[in-house]
Amino acid sequence: MKVATEPSELRILHAQEATPLWLRRFTKLVAGSTLFLIFAGAMVTSTGSGLAVPDWPLSYGRLMPPMVGGIFYEHGHRMIAATVGFLVVIQALWLQRREPKRFVRILGWCSLGAVCAQGALGGITVLLLLPKSVSVSHAGLAEIFFCLNVSIAFFTSNWYRSLQEFEKGDAPVAMATTLTVLVYLQILAGAVMRHLGAGLAIPDFPRSFGRWIPAFTSKEIVAAFVHRAGAGIVALAVIAMAIRLLRYDRNHPLRFLGSLLLVVVAAQISLGGYVIWSGKQPHITSLHVALGASTLALSLVLTLSARTLAWKKARAQRAGAFLASEVAV
Repeated sequence: MKVATEPSELRILHAQEATPLWLRRFTKLVAGSTLFLIFAGAMVTSTGSGLAVPDWPLSYGRLMPPMVGGIFYEHGHRMIAATVGFLVVIQALWLQRREPKRFVRILGWCSLGAVCAQGALGGITVLLLLPKSVSVSHAGLAEIFFCLNVSIAFFTSNWYRSLQEFEKGDAPVAMATTLTVLVYLQILAGAVMRHLGAGLAIPDFPRSFGRWIPAFTSKEIVAAFVHRAGAGIVALAVIAMAIRLLRYDRNHPLRFLGSLLLVVVAAQISLGGYVIWSGKQPHITSLHVALGASTLALSLVLTLSARTLAWKKARAQRAGAFLASEVAV
């Protein structure tokens, strides 16, 4: 296979690898719909509606029960999940038919597998009467499913294509990857806290029972404090990343992502405090969950962008070394 070395050849190669316009738009729709699904799932937990519909896959033996009380949130969540699942099926088939990049087609099938597993796990959660371990796993898999769809939208985007042609190649790949892992672990800590019913185990914020470190007299207090400590760790990691990216020009894409992530995390911490001050008002709590997922998605995009730029630099270095060896011969 011939490797393109001239700028004109690279442009032709990238044009051949371009995702069709409407497929690009559709992948963004799927990613946005997945985020809304996470919000809807959070509303089920926030309103205590997890067992408002006690059977599965039907709801009180019907496809459409009366949408009253907690049934509105639980069955509404199921309807949104079914819609997102249908969109993911279309996405996988469309990618298989029209997407030129093989690894993106594979991601499409992985997303389909994840949504099937997520649906089954949601059903098990109901049938087993909301066991905490299964509920937390359901929440954790939802974030992975979201990340898969965000990755698909990223790799099919014009943003990704522009990064491939970007001149600068230095990028903090390891630092960005670590940040993404930290955000995911923080989301899992939040899921544990929520499903333990420990959201108000520490009733004040930013301190804990008037102290910075409370007495750990129950598992609920431990779970709540771990989530708070995790928020501090993520905030410090984001600040460190923003400082690291200051070396880039203000118009550099990595610096833009780092600045945006800093704003989002600040908003997320403020919203977390408001969850406590509002007594876990359901819409505020669910928005906090959705913004946490958005923080994870933004961290992932930063990581994928950094990897794209770093890979470009590594390839250029290998090409330079190869040309140097050819000249020497």
